[in-house]
Amino acid sequence: MIGPLATGLIVLALVITLYGVVAAVRDRPMNVPLLVLLGVLELGLVIQAGLAIAGMARGETPHETATFIGYLAGGLVVPPVAVFWGLGERSRWGPAVIAVAGFTVCVMVGRLLQLWQGTA
Repeated sequence: MIGPLATGLIVLALVITLYGVVAAVRDRPMNVPLLVLLGVLELGLVIQAGLAIAGMARGETPHETATFIGYLAGGLVVPPVAVFWGLGERSRWGPAVIAVAGFTVCVMVGRLLQLWQGTA
């Protein structure tokens, strides 16, 4: 895994969380900028997963491989599910779901980084 990529994903996920909270407080439904941010986040997560899988194929293994793979797969699933749910909920709770998803991805990427570096 690449530390700067993980840091960028964490920052992006926090931006999405903040954007979702602001939209929910302002009672706005989900909009295009939020969808674009989630798309960029998902692209970054796919790149991160590819790099992690390539690293594992080269013989670099995280401290807890099964946990690492679970977080890696779970992180890839969260943004698409959040988009589906957020688009289906046309009230303030759509962006609130996105905010929760952004924070969830932030924590999952942080945990992935810990597992990869063996500091957990």
